[in-house]
Amino acid sequence: MVELKTPGEIDAMVAAGAVVARALAATRAAAVSGVRLAELDQVAREVLREAGASSPFLGYQPSFAHSPYPGVVCLSVNDAVLHGIPTRRKLRDGDLLSVDCGATLDGWTGDAAISFCVGYTSAADARLLERTEAALLAGIAAAQPGARIGDISAAIGNVARDAGYGLHTDFGGHGVGRTMHESPHIPNDGRPGRGLRLQPGLTIAIEPWFLAGGQDAYRIDDDGWTLRSTDGTRGAHFEHTIAITAEGPQILTR
Repeated sequence: MVELKTPGEIDAMVAAGAVVARALAATRAAAVSGVRLAELDQVAREVLREAGASSPFLGYQPSFAHSPYPGVVCLSVNDAVLHGIPTRRKLRDGDLLSVDCGATLDGWTGDAAISFCVGYTSAADARLLERTEAALLAGIAAAQPGARIGDISAAIGNVARDAGYGLHTDFGGHGVGRTMHESPHIPNDGRPGRGLRLQPGLTIAIEPWFLAGGQDAYRIDDDGWTLRSTDGTRGAHFEHTIAITAEGPQILTR
């Protein structure tokens, strides 16, 4: 069931989204060469604690996972692009890190992700990062009242194809509100003019993830969570939670 939010409920989601934005900023600032992924998870936990927020990630166990998620942020390095676990792995100069974070505050949830390089950024990585973020912005721009989910999906898919990157419709965007994952699903590719019509009050996460090698195949590690490219090339992931309003899309996790 798709739930439309009131203006007051969207305001409450803005507060949750601000916590997510602070956690992502703090994690990015701490992500230097030599830092362990588990230490970055602790940074994000402290931001949530100070805000009086909880993590929708911690203990989450969807049907595809054989164990609950153990952290409050997903930390995916290089050829890993989604759902990486905060291990004792140390970051190295030039690593491409994707950070996905959620926060629940006063019963409402925000969800967002960023990707960046630790220290040195190659030209290929810079292009991958720029194009994946551009796809996020294109998806948001397409999320106009009266449009359809397929318009968002097509906008994202067009950016990937033009850049020659691999994309997949698994693990795409989704509704957000009282929980982290609500209806509807928003694939990262599709046909314009298809799918659910976007109405004011709909709150969704838009989250393109691209694979630099151009293939759409991926595998999941033995940990049951970490999703990585099958060809060993790097991936990037960006996400915002937005609300559809009469005036257009409003980013709630800026």
